[in-house]
Amino acid sequence: MIPAGSFDAIIFDLDGVVTDTASVHAAVWKRMFDDFLSRQAAREGIAFRPFEIETDYRSYVDGKSRLDGLRSFLESRRITLPEGRPEDPPEAETIQGLAQRKNSDFLKQIREKGVKVYGATVDLIRRAKKHGLKTAVISSSKSCALILDSANLADFFDVRVDGVDAELLGIPGKPAPDIFLEAARQLQVKPERAVVIEDALSGVRAGRAGKFGLVIGIARTGGREVLQDNGADAVVADLSEVSIAGDLETAESLPSALKNFESISRQVGEKRPAVFLDYDGTLSPIAETPDRAVLPEDIRRAVTEFSRHCPVGIISGRDLRDVRDKVRIDSMVYAGSHGFDIAGPGGMQVAIAVGEKFLPVLDQAEKELSRKLASIPGLLVERKKFAIAVHYRQVDPERVEGIEKVVDEVADRHPDLRKSYGKKIFELQPRVDWHKGKALFSLLRVLHLSGPDVLPFYIGDDVTDEDAFRALQGRGIGIVVRDQPQETAAAYSLKNPDEVREFLLRLLPFCRRST
Repeated sequence: MIPAGSFDAIIFDLDGVVTDTASVHAAVWKRMFDDFLSRQAAREGIAFRPFEIETDYRSYVDGKSRLDGLRSFLESRRITLPEGRPEDPPEAETIQGLAQRKNSDFLKQIREKGVKVYGATVDLIRRAKKHGLKTAVISSSKSCALILDSANLADFFDVRVDGVDAELLGIPGKPAPDIFLEAARQLQVKPERAVVIEDALSGVRAGRAGKFGLVIGIARTGGREVLQDNGADAVVADLSEVSIAGDLETAESLPSALKNFESISRQVGEKRPAVFLDYDGTLSPIAETPDRAVLPEDIRRAVTEFSRHCPVGIISGRDLRDVRDKVRIDSMVYAGSHGFDIAGPGGMQVAIAVGEKFLPVLDQAEKELSRKLASIPGLLVERKKFAIAVHYRQVDPERVEGIEKVVDEVADRHPDLRKSYGKKIFELQPRVDWHKGKALFSLLRVLHLSGPDVLPFYIGDDVTDEDAFRALQGRGIGIVVRDQPQETAAAYSLKNPDEVREFLLRLLPFCRRST
């Protein structure tokens, strides 16, 4: 059990902890090395000795960067190869060439077969966020962003430190603790207040060397004693064995906001409802791409009628103009960029002061990114008012590492900005503690709705909405939109946007009463 009050963050290794890419890596390494070793054996007239996953991979390659793993294994076989250059082709028999060959095969496997995700790990990440714990993912792989995108996990982590960062920052590989320490630095937490979760021997050693508060090892196929002997405080076969002290309710056990509307109506009493909602997945069904997330007309009509009688607003990570164009209801309030930018009826326009000071540095970073990335086919640099999004969905996957390196270099030159990421997106945002919970209370203040005569509601479906649910505890009512069980700080649940529409219509008479 992880006591939430004793820690501020959990840092997850990617391969073998979050995703089963370790097995893909191992198979690709074996294929590449066996081909190389067999040809070398034929040239030298010696017996072919294959690469063994259980011994060679775990001892020399697992948990290390691509190049370090290559050097380590070749040294174990007393094989010397020229280093080569990063631009060496995959067929070159150099360190760099073999690395390119392995990486090309790995990317091909990910594109063709996808990524297996450990469900228990995802559940633990969700529970951690519900308790306010920050999360980070680390990986020695430069393909970390591609893997997270393939598994739809990019939004689950506050920080990612991977092989691209390691090269840019000169971070040594495990068992050195530096990659974990960098993640803690970016999370702004002390190592002793952070948990490390690893499956590799080198990773457990790194967590212990970094003096992290708790190191949990995962032994999915044995090796429990080895992990314990090398510094793991606890070893489990799967993260389903790990809980967080004071786990919250699941959406499945939450009362339905529709079936329990009478209880909600008693809480409203004589107060005036004020409703704030997420857009994607709450008002609009989830779509394959953001531009296809269309607001159904029956939901638009319900929200329009509701907004004529009660305060209603949308808090979205989308840019203000984007979310306004999607909804097109003039009688409601919009908060784009997670509440940095607010607009409403009668020409109301409010930019939260905390974001305004970052505009000059965002302008400069936008120019740098546009100049450095302009020649890449399919890439889009999108300037939002309070963020810069680099979209690479239409870019050749082989070029993503280079794109991320450019984004990291620009971010490194502008310490007032931080890198975040989403689905096929790298984004530079102001380095400031801001989330939907704080945005909600900013809206209540701006709209003069902070008084005891107002009962605020927040309805959302995503992990980012949990900040708003937590902020409303004891002050208003949070409603999660979910058709599958998950840990949540909300008080009630709805299943889909159609139920959101029905709930708004049920609440409408309480709004008409107050107008």
